[in-house]
Amino acid sequence: MRIDIITACPELLESPLNHSIVQRAKDKGLAEIYVHNLRDFTLDKHRKVDDYAFGFGAGMVLQIEPIDRAISHLTAQRHYDEIIFTAPDGERFTQREANALSLKQNIIILCGHYKGVDQRVRDHLITKEYTIGDFVLTGGEMPAAIMTDAIVRLLPGALGDETSALSDSFQDGLLEPGVYTRPAEYKGWRVPDILISGNQAKIDEWLYEESLRHTQSRRPDLLEEKQGESVI
Repeated sequence: MRIDIITACPELLESPLNHSIVQRAKDKGLAEIYVHNLRDFTLDKHRKVDDYAFGFGAGMVLQIEPIDRAISHLTAQRHYDEIIFTAPDGERFTQREANALSLKQNIIILCGHYKGVDQRVRDHLITKEYTIGDFVLTGGEMPAAIMTDAIVRLLPGALGDETSALSDSFQDGLLEPGVYTRPAEYKGWRVPDILISGNQAKIDEWLYEESLRHTQSRRPDLLEEKQGESVI
């Protein structure tokens, strides 16, 4: 899989994309991740990529010209399944979207910055828009890093245990229950006896019940969505 990220601030992506599972996936040849500096695609001698908005208040807007050049440069070399823009008013990025994108071959993620991008970029160059929550960040670099991590960890071979991602929260519409490790008792705080009983069938049943309870307590909306899907 190949992910190309276009940004006006590539330095913000250096650490998240070069460590842990993402780096291991790159080392194994499972994922290629390239960060492109938007300023490399401007003809302005000062490498300027933003300007004031027409008829709007304060805030700078990323210009369409360097963005179009950057995207055209990439799409001239290969087909891209999706060209994604990170936007606070985009579709909510969930595990379902991560699962779907992990099946793609090539995607571009365009990071917004400042006030955003010229609307014509969104109208004519973008195929998907995602938000990671109902809040505003300085730029789309962190959302791009989060989406990349969520996608790459799903690639076969990216995790040490192939089944690990399948038990993550949200994979089946439920939150993951609490997890425990050694020692079985610490300061009088014991691991639930069922987890060290050796009875895997009973353990699986307990884990599912705990998952339901945890979801009902923390995210009842997920259960409502799950019930709605089963009705459909």
